[in-house]
This record gives sequence, C-alpha cells and structure tokens, in this order.
Amino acid sequence: MVSGRGGVGDGAAGSEAEPAPTRTEAEAELAAQKIERDRIARRKAERSAPIDAGAALSGKAADLLAAVRAVESGEKPAPRYFDDAPTVPRRTTPTPTTPPPAPAPAPAGPAPETIAAVRALLARAGAPETAAARAAEVLGETAADRLAEDPWQLLAVTGIRPSQADAFARSLLGPECGPGDERRTTALVGWLLEQAALKGHTVLDAPVLQSALAQYAVPDPAAALEPAIAEGTVLVFQEPVGEPPAEGEGEEQPVRVLVGLEGCALAEESLADGLARLINTFGTGGEAETSPDAWQAAATAAPSPSAAELIRAAAQHGLVAHTGGEAARAEPLALLAAAHGLGLRAWAATWAAARTPAPGVVTVADLLAGTEGPARDADGQWELDLLIVLDAPQLDVESGAALVESVPDGARLVLSGDPGVLGSAGPGRVFADLLAARACPQAVSRTPDPGPLGELVSGIGIGELNQVDAPGKEVVIVPVRDAGEAVHRTVQLVAESVPRAFGIQPDGVQVITPGHGGPSGTRALNTALKERLNPGPGRFGGFDPDDRVVHVPVPGRAVPCRVHSADAEGLHLDCGPAGGRITVPKDRVEAEVRHGWAVTAHQAVGARWPAVVVVLPGDAADALSRDWVYTAFGRAERHLSVVHGVDQALPKAVAEVLPKPRTTRLTGLLRTLIASAAPAE
Repeated sequence: MVSGRGGVGDGAAGSEAEPAPTRTEAEAELAAQKIERDRIARRKAERSAPIDAGAALSGKAADLLAAVRAVESGEKPAPRYFDDAPTVPRRTTPTPTTPPPAPAPAPAGPAPETIAAVRALLARAGAPETAAARAAEVLGETAADRLAEDPWQLLAVTGIRPSQADAFARSLLGPECGPGDERRTTALVGWLLEQAALKGHTVLDAPVLQSALAQYAVPDPAAALEPAIAEGTVLVFQEPVGEPPAEGEGEEQPVRVLVGLEGCALAEESLADGLARLINTFGTGGEAETSPDAWQAAATAAPSPSAAELIRAAAQHGLVAHTGGEAARAEPLALLAAAHGLGLRAWAATWAAARTPAPGVVTVADLLAGTEGPARDADGQWELDLLIVLDAPQLDVESGAALVESVPDGARLVLSGDPGVLGSAGPGRVFADLLAARACPQAVSRTPDPGPLGELVSGIGIGELNQVDAPGKEVVIVPVRDAGEAVHRTVQLVAESVPRAFGIQPDGVQVITPGHGGPSGTRALNTALKERLNPGPGRFGGFDPDDRVVHVPVPGRAVPCRVHSADAEGLHLDCGPAGGRITVPKDRVEAEVRHGWAVTAHQAVGARWPAVVVVLPGDAADALSRDWVYTAFGRAERHLSVVHGVDQALPKAVAEVLPKPRTTRLTGLLRTLIASAAPAE
C-alpha cells in the first residue's frame, strides 16, 4: 500500500535538524509574520488615504454606503461604486531581505504599570480582571485611557463577548451609552467580521452583516456601517452577479455588496494579483532554457500517466492546479524529481514535515519563515524556477499571498491537494477558489487510493459510506453505547488490540475525535491514554518526559512532538528528525502545548499514521460532515478502527452534510484579472 502523502506523515513543522541556528517555532512564526505584515503595509500604502475618523461620508465612501443600503432595500445598484478592475496584474515589490532572516526576538509583554492601570479600570467597572494583560497587549501602552474613552474596544480582546463589553460600558458610562452608540456599533462590526474570519470567511454579504448587527439590538444596521467605513474598520466591495447583460439591453448588471476587514481584503487581492502575475509572466524569468523535447522525455519517463500529465502541464504553464487523493501525492513528487533532473531550481512544500527528510522538500511554515528552502534575492523573491505546494487546501489567504508574492516572475507554481479534506484554519478557500475560477490548467489525478481503506475513503468523497471487504482487517467497526465505553475501548485498541494484531506500536496509532471537550473529547481521551501509556505526576506543567504532545505555535498548526525535559527556559520538545528539538517558553506552555495521543481532525489534516482510531461518541453526531469524515478516515495508512456510537448519523453526515460555505472574493478577482489581461478580439 502506498505510504500516503508521498512519505509525508506525522512529524513536526519545525526548524532544520542541524544544531544552529537555535530558533524556536514561535520565533520562526514571528519572522514569517513580519514579512506578511510588511507586505500588507505596502498594499495599504497603494490604496487611497482613509477618510478622517468621525467625518461625514462623501464621495466614494458615501457611494459605498449607498450601495449597501440599495442592496438591503432591493433597489437597483448604481452602475459604479467601486474601483475598476486593474487591466494589468499589479506587482508588489517585497522589502529586500537577506536569507535566512535573522531570528526574531521574543515579543516583549506589556509594561507592568500598563497592566495595573487596565486592571484597576476593569475592577472599577466590575469586569473580570483576568483580561487585563490581554487587553494591555492588544491595545498598547494607552490601553486604560482608550478603554475609558471607548469601553467597547474591549471587544478587541480574544474571548470577550459583546454582552461583557456592554456591561463594562454601562459601568463606566452609565446612561450615556445605548445600543446605537457609534462606538458600540463600530466595535461590533469589527468583532462580527473577526468572528466570520474564524469560520473561514474573508468577507460577508452586507445583508448578512446587517442581520447579525440587528441580533445585537443595533437600531439601524445599515447606518452602523457608516462610521466603520469612515474609520477604516471595514472595506466595502461589489461583485457582479450572473452574466453581464447583452449590449443594447440598457440593463445594469446586478451586484452583491461585500464587507470585510482590511487585512483579509488586501491579502486576498495580493494573492489574486500574484497568481495572475505568474500566469502572465511565464517564460520571462531567469530559468535556463529547457527544451520541449527534454520536458517530453521527462514526461515519458514518469512513473504513471497522471504524473506524466502533470509534468506536461507544468512544462507549458506558469500556474497549474493538481488534484488527487493520497496516492496521487506521488505525482507532484515525480514532477519535483523530473525538474531536478532537468537542472531546474525546484522545491516542494508540504503542510506537515516528512518522517524522513527528502531533498528539496520542506514545510510551508519553514519555507515562509526562511529556516529552510531557497534563498531570497535582493528583491525578496525566492531563487527558484519551480515551487510545488502540496496540501494546498490548508492555505489561507495570508499564507497563500505570502507564498505567491515570493515566487519570481517567469517561475512555475504548482498547487496540489485533495479537494475533499477539511479546509484551512484561517480565512479563505484558496485552493477551492482557484479551481472554481478555472484560471489555469487543472491536472486531475486518475491514480486511485489502493486497498480497502482507499475504497472506503473514495466512496466517502462522493457521499457514499460503503461497506468494504477488508480481509486483512484494514477497517474495523467497534460499536459502543456511551462515552465511557468509547474511552475504554479506545485505550484498549491503542494499547493492546492494534499492537497485537498488526505489530503497530502505540506510537504509530493516532486517535481522532470531533472535539476537545465532553466525556470523550481529546482532553478526556488524552487523560485516559496518558494514564495507560505514560503515567506520571505531570511535573512539568502537567507534562512528563516522553509524553506525546502537539505544539500549536499559531492557530491552525499542530506539530506532533514528544516531551524531552524542562528547565528554567521552558519545555523542551523532540519533534522528530525533521523538526528537531524546540523549546517552548514557560509562559507559553499552557497555551501552546497539549497532549497529543488524541487530536481533532483539523489538527490531524496533512499528516498520516500507520493506524488511526476514530472515536465517534453519541454526542458527536452534530459535529460530523462529509469533509470531516473524509479527513479523519483518510489519515490511516494500514488500519482504521472506528469506535462507533452515532448510529445512522454517520452515513447521513457522509451523504448529506456538505462543508460549510465560506464567503470569499478570490474567484471573482481572478476571473476579472485574467479577463482584463486577455488580448482584445
């Protein structure tokens, strides 16, 4: 059986295995984030200056608000409210960097006196003082003054709900404040869009946002957008709906009005620009001349027809999308080998680190951070001719934009992935939007995933939960009646049954369940599994040497590791041959390190294990969907056990519960850019 993901399985997305430089995961993330912030700042500078906060809307901003209200009332929108689409993809020049970037210093926390001032203000208003440090970190040195003047800025602190901010404001302002207070409505607009981004949206339809505002008793939701637009809290866009009317009909094309946060909006625009640039500048870069005959010879020597098709597509285009299941991961790796054979500077980036590092294969995180991969030139572009990104569905708009912006003119970019898996943790649906835009060739793999596991997962992908023949017990269903029995049977499977039947030690077995909480969530399962597999007092902040953990340096990234030791510097983790040794500072252990015998499917995506135990307790029925089941079941290479307590909810989820839609702009942006760059007939 193909060891899925082309040898890419569990492991760490850490730094290189060599001892120097000593950069922590968090420092690498900070370096990548600085590059992204610089890029966003350049994009912001290209836009018109914002309207002064508090000023009356006029000109374009007034037109934007008129568009929002026109859509809400059902009136026909005016013919032009928004910027014309660029006729030529805009090229952003990144800030010059030197490879690799210097390690970023650990972020300094807020000053003690700042925290004390915020804590005193919260205490005076009867608000939870535990939010003081977070508020000081988010709002800066003047946090107390800002909160006293505008209490609803407390909503900028993660975990604060509108009801808490309202109570805080009433305590400080008394009868002066009300549900229509401009400060409140502006903060609510930003908070609602932040919540939408956590669910994957880069924008919201204006009527959807207005409806959400109404649920929080905002008296005039449309008018609430006015100060948010004026202060630059949000941006407003239009997107054509349907086909444009024929010339001479005198009708205006209907549009949908979209509202979004500036960071997501600019990242999505930058991503669209970069993809269009690669399409239109192909063949103009610094790649040494490679003859068509050489490419054809490489395709002829490919290990499969689908790999040959991908090689031919990459030979002729600057941007290619490649889709397929686990077995199809061998195809982009065949392209990588062919490119190396042709003398090209080629790299591949995966979401999770390979168990055994391979030449030219790095992780997306390390590539962006500069700890691995090609050097950057004086303009900040990577020195490469071909970049292949596997696990492309895991890219959000910010990581996607950072990748694409760094690929030089004339180079090739191949985005490869399985459209059936769970989407990115961050906002956007980069890979799905690229496929929907049909902006580039799409190489669809015809390589099936082998064996009973491949047959099972392939059926799930088309909405069918089939009973498959598994003579080698590749798939086993373990029925349970309640959560307690589910935990008991899971521990039994990991510690005894799977090792005895398949020779797979507990280290090679991964437990996957829908959520963290509840009687059979990851926390309960990890407690039971630790007690059986590595009992101990948890002397390192709840952890013991040899505990199996996941390190979450940023939301959406879960790096499998083992606890090595701890000292004054923090918790030392071993993250495999690719990830090496990392240290998590003591003050970040609680937030970033969790036990990892059991994880969620979102944490498991991008990795595979010899055996997987999927736990589906009765209370998990509402959390199941086709893409969740597809992802969880697809993590198994040799054996899958399903601890099954959801009865008919499982086949129903596979057949009927599709992935939740995300509202994004990338498809429309790409179509507009490609159409505007096409030669006139």
